[in-house]
Amino acid sequence: MSFIQTLLYYLSTPALAILIIAIYVGFSIAGLCIVRSFFPFHKLKLHNDVAGFIFATLGVIYAVLLAFLVVVTWQGFDSASQNAAKEANYLADLYRDSMPLSSDFHSRLKLELKQYASDIVDHEWQIMPRGLRSEVVQQDQQRIWDLFSSYRPVNETQKVFFSESVRKLNEACEARRQRLLDATSGLSPILYFILILGGLITVGYTVMFGTENFVPQIIMTSMLAVMIALTLFTIIALDYPFSGDISIKPTVFRMVLNTLLGS
Repeated sequence: MSFIQTLLYYLSTPALAILIIAIYVGFSIAGLCIVRSFFPFHKLKLHNDVAGFIFATLGVIYAVLLAFLVVVTWQGFDSASQNAAKEANYLADLYRDSMPLSSDFHSRLKLELKQYASDIVDHEWQIMPRGLRSEVVQQDQQRIWDLFSSYRPVNETQKVFFSESVRKLNEACEARRQRLLDATSGLSPILYFILILGGLITVGYTVMFGTENFVPQIIMTSMLAVMIALTLFTIIALDYPFSGDISIKPTVFRMVLNTLLGS
């Protein structure tokens, strides 16, 4: 597991949010106190005009980066959710398309699909937050392939439905591979380095402004730190769509499983 995925796995969402906020707010307050201990406000105030222009440029650059990565991580989260839904729907389609085939094949496929969907929910979904795949589900998938490989359609209707079923099985397997890939794929470490360091630089730059009233400056700097920390938390929470409290749940697979159990 990557460091970010490890954080998501071992820390709850509130704990992670509090940790990130505490780091940035603590950095901002500590920075202000240290700078003020060496430079009185009237010396810092002399450079406020120039510092303001530089801070505006710095803020725009960092804001664009934050906005871009929030969109990227949300799109990745949404794409993973849609892919998981498609995978579950392919299983339901496999069961439906097997109805015109022989009754023995249809009954055996129903049992295999039921076991497959159940193992995805009970086994694979439990270890995906650690970036792992289930060998049990892999074996279930292989049994379904073996079942299809041994079947021989006897008329044109069965040939059509069997061909469509094989296509759906291929797509279900591809969707599973993509789901497992989504469970282990996150932003590049270099992007996190830029995000974290950029946030610290942006917050740290505010301590170079000189104001006569120290408490209001602490409050304003802390508010900026909290906003940056919350945005960074959002990116981290959405980066691995199957890890953490804010993750994709196997709801659609449970729906398919209920359909198979009730049929």
